[in-house]
Amino acid sequence: MTRTFYGREKDNAVYPIALANLVLHGIDEPHIWHGNSLSQQATYAGLFAGAPQFFDFVLMNPPFGGKEGKEAQTAYEYKTNATQVLFIQNVLHSMRNGSRCGIVLDEGVLFRVDAEAFVQTKRKLLEECDVYCIVSLPGGVFSSAGAGVKTNLVFFDKGRQTERIWYYDLSDVKMGKKSPMTLAHFEEFFRLLPERADSGQSWTVDFAGKLQAALDEARPHHEKAAAFSAQAKELEDEFVTLKRTKTAKPEKLQLHEERWKAALREARDAKAKAVTIENAVYDLKAVNPNRKSVEDTRTPAEIVAVIDEKGREVDTALARLKELIPCGFQSILESAPGWDRTSDHRIRSPVLYPLSYGCKVLSVNGLKIFRKIAKLFCCQFVPFKECSTHTNA
Repeated sequence: MTRTFYGREKDNAVYPIALANLVLHGIDEPHIWHGNSLSQQATYAGLFAGAPQFFDFVLMNPPFGGKEGKEAQTAYEYKTNATQVLFIQNVLHSMRNGSRCGIVLDEGVLFRVDAEAFVQTKRKLLEECDVYCIVSLPGGVFSSAGAGVKTNLVFFDKGRQTERIWYYDLSDVKMGKKSPMTLAHFEEFFRLLPERADSGQSWTVDFAGKLQAALDEARPHHEKAAAFSAQAKELEDEFVTLKRTKTAKPEKLQLHEERWKAALREARDAKAKAVTIENAVYDLKAVNPNRKSVEDTRTPAEIVAVIDEKGREVDTALARLKELIPCGFQSILESAPGWDRTSDHRIRSPVLYPLSYGCKVLSVNGLKIFRKIAKLFCCQFVPFKECSTHTNA
């Protein structure tokens, strides 16, 4: 079993680490090819001898946002310097009917439909493979590896075209250095996956239905483009014939040329409209239809009234501050719950605690302003035992 694992690695520093990692996990003969997988330029291929042309299972996390030169694009049908698009084509070349793949793709690869290589690569993927599952991951999953882009897990089988895509949304999971993503976050996913059931975090898209609807919507535009193209061809022939006679007046030639070019523009515009409609289907980004959007339903007048009220709160706070002197907070402190009269410690930020106690009615923004100004008033705050007694208004 351990002899059936094959892999590729380009980075000189990571390659020996990958070999050591496999050995430590019981794979005594690691078949790791060292070089550029896209251009097929090998640095060291000695351990890859006897590797099959096609693989049954492919797992890949290609580099995000990488760029490749023309030499790495020659082997692929759809040319682009975007490495992830080239790697999708590379994966398809290494799979046979029945092969399965799981790949990490950044969000841009899924939603971009403005570049020919992106659209055609996804079209090829969806026509040759059953893309049955896409998992939307939270941002920052790979930030520790230097990649902060939003990513997705895409799973597909080669040999039949995509009919339906099941999505699962994990984008709301909060990630951090001390709170990494774990298997626990995937518990519901694994429970729903066998039946590909719908839930608040999962849904199914009828891709075949969307594609057919787009083709139907685009058909009139294709027909319009074809009609104008035929008209433009006729007008071009008439223009050429008139120009050859050398007897037509310049005004007549100009009129025929304008009509010919106008027909060409109409044909191009109709064709572009049809292509835009068809390409939109290949936006595979996960958009959870079950997510509830938070919408502010207040009218402009109500929003202005709230702003005015907050302004009055700030004015009240400023008026109160003007009545205070540097040690005038002592009585507020001593009346606060939990105040220790025997404490002889200097407060690092003397205004923060009393303000949070004595000004609870302030808005968040009002309290921030109150605190900033209070720090200016109390910049010479001294230990409590040195404060004289003051009576607050």
